[in-house]
Parts: sequence; structure tokens; C-alpha cells
Amino acid sequence: MRKVVLASASPRRKELLSKLIGNNFEVCVSSYEETPLQEMNVEELVVFHSLEKAKDVALRFDSGIIISADTVVFCDGAILGKPHTLNNAKEMLENISGKSVLAITGMTILDMDSGKCVSEYVSTDVNMKQMSSDEIASYVNSGEPLDKAGAFAIQGKGAVLVESINGDFFNVVGLPLFRLGTILEEMGISIFDDC
Repeated sequence: MRKVVLASASPRRKELLSKLIGNNFEVCVSSYEETPLQEMNVEELVVFHSLEKAKDVALRFDSGIIISADTVVFCDGAILGKPHTLNNAKEMLENISGKSVLAITGMTILDMDSGKCVSEYVSTDVNMKQMSSDEIASYVNSGEPLDKAGAFAIQGKGAVLVESINGDFFNVVGLPLFRLGTILEEMGISIFDDC
């Protein structure tokens, strides 16, 4: 199998990629610093960040496939990244309570051997339940929201805050597996080799 490198420190992305290709990849964290760019819309921004992460990690390798991603939650015209404090998480959850939000992941797959690069985004509609202040406080105090875009983890306790989704569940977690699997197959990485 060709070398595959995940350009992410996210344990969730590592777990998701292993669902597709087993542990046949290495992790190399990008040193690219994400900064908001006012001239870009949210979709352009997450694609730009994922591309810059992939390019940064590619400098450390001679060959292989680099996979990078950037996920945000978008609500009422605002980008919600990862909350840095408990109070920030509380404010985010109060803001998204009872609303439909978008989980948007920019993803780049860079084949260093062929020069092919796919950079695109995947969106998933997420309908949040109306949360009471006690629910928000309890969830925030669990600590789970702190390193999650939009302050909720659909794959964890935050699942009870989500009424429904329309789109790729794994995109909300941080890596759109359906689209990623399709692109990897196109680049010669067989998802079903070990089946």
C-alpha cells in the first residue's frame, strides 16, 4: 500500500481514517496556523485551511498521499470553531440551541507522486434540539465541548443535543468518510483490500 499521511492532530480524524484504511497511515501534524480571512466565505476558508495544512506537511515527505481537513460549524452567519473556555462553550451552545446549523469540512487530498490534488468541502445540516440552561451547563461541565467545533460532539454525549442531520454523519465528527473513500479509491488506495 502507498504511504498515506494524515495531517491532523485530531484523535477523531485518526479514528475515522482507520475505519477506512486500517492503521496503514502515519500522522504528521501541520504547523500551519489557521487565521480568519475576511475576504473568504466559510466554504472557501475551510478549503483554504485544509490546503495549507496539506502543503505544510507535504514539505516533510517525498512521496505519498497527504490528507488534511478543517471543520467548522456555521450558524446565523457566524463561524463557530472550537471553544477555548467553558464560558465560550456555553455561549456557543446557547447560540445554536433549537437551530439548524451547518457542519462544514474543508478537505484536501494531495497525491505527491502524481501531483493530483483534490480540495473541496462537504456540508451537513445539523438540527439542534432546544436546550435548557441546565442541559447546557451540565454538558459544558462534562468538558466534552471544549475541543469540538460548535461546542458539541455528535459522536459523544452531545448526540442527545442533535435532533437530526441531513448529510454525512462523519463530516460532523470531522472527516467526511463517504467523499474521502471515493477520492482515495480514485487515487489507487483500495478501501476494501483487506475484506
